[in-house]
Amino acid sequence: MNPSTRCGPVPRPHNLTRASPFCPGSHTMAPGMNLAPTPEQQAFRGECRTWLHENLPWEYGVGLPPRFDDLAEEVAFLRDWQGRLAGGRWVGVTWPTEYGGRGAGALMHFIVQEELARARAPELVGRIGINLVGPTLLAHGTPAQRQRWLPRILRAEELWCQLFSEPGAGSDLAGVSTRATTVEGGWRLSGQKVWTSYAQFADWGLCLARTDPKAPKHKGISALVVDMNAAGVDVRPLVQITGEAEFNEVFFDDAFVPQENLVGDLNNGWRVSSSTLTHERGTNPRQQVIHAQLLDELLRLAVAEDLFDDHRLQQRLAQAYVEVQIFQLHNWRSLSRIEAGKELGPEGSALKLYWSEMSKRMHDTAMQVLGHASPLWHDARGNPGEGRWQRSWLYYLSSSIFAGTNEIQRNIIGERVLGLPREPRPATA
Repeated sequence: MNPSTRCGPVPRPHNLTRASPFCPGSHTMAPGMNLAPTPEQQAFRGECRTWLHENLPWEYGVGLPPRFDDLAEEVAFLRDWQGRLAGGRWVGVTWPTEYGGRGAGALMHFIVQEELARARAPELVGRIGINLVGPTLLAHGTPAQRQRWLPRILRAEELWCQLFSEPGAGSDLAGVSTRATTVEGGWRLSGQKVWTSYAQFADWGLCLARTDPKAPKHKGISALVVDMNAAGVDVRPLVQITGEAEFNEVFFDDAFVPQENLVGDLNNGWRVSSSTLTHERGTNPRQQVIHAQLLDELLRLAVAEDLFDDHRLQQRLAQAYVEVQIFQLHNWRSLSRIEAGKELGPEGSALKLYWSEMSKRMHDTAMQVLGHASPLWHDARGNPGEGRWQRSWLYYLSSSIFAGTNEIQRNIIGERVLGLPREPRPATA
């Protein structure tokens, strides 16, 4: 590491600022990895920052996002916000221009995500479509499918969900039992999906279904686009520990899927899903900035609670600071591979495993700092941050489960990186 590009020491209490405690301009971070911004990239960052300053609702810019009566009201607001971003071409920047993107490289996408997080902009309501479905359609979809769906994904005119996990096929995704029976003009879907994010607001879903029940486990699966408003599709929200219902059960009762909604080749859905999951576990520039901001707020909270001189807490805060720096390096290393045209591979599993564990530790520390206030909810008197840390702590408990459990990520790293023997699989009858 070049000493001239290192970030400073752990911030002293009297020097805390709203800026994140890493150095966003220093991209030369390790031997063989030079991401120093070019003048073009610096100008692009400045253009994005200016646009956000002029268009971001002021409540977000000052860290006081509006409260909504329910999730549906929030989704409606976020649809409008994403539409404005799409109008400025600040979403899907790596997508071809004919679909509403900029045809830019991965680093430009990285810059936009950093700036959105730095400005505390709301998360994209159509992120499943943008981050997972869109890249999958670009890789495996037909020209007609791309033209039909991609522009609407960017503008949030149509929202998407991912219909992969099932009650008996979450960790073992190849065990999907939802069936697609061939009929005239397409298929009839029967089965159940679960843990489907925002399915209650989705217009379309990318579904894995078994089209050939006689084929081996990883074969005979196809990727189908399902109209979530079609007859035979029943969505049931699942209330979480936070009191919200981001996840859903989805039941299919002979729901019709037309033949033109097949993504990729018939019975080749495993390859399509592998492409989708690669994007799900790729770089995470937004989270690297968010966690730097969370750390900054945590340091302020420790000072406000007069706990900064507690040596044990100092050690945990220092650990959190170091982990945020390492997370940044993980992201930039992955970005450098993508920029070089290389496959991310098991690095995506390492990145997902690292940030989920880091998040849980940081929020455990926050609960320790809150002390007697940690069980309080947002409307309780004397609650620092009006319950933001408590809600965030509950949310990040699930980070070791979604996007592939941490046990799965450890297996991938152990088998594909360390060369350890494969985990024993149960014998099939």
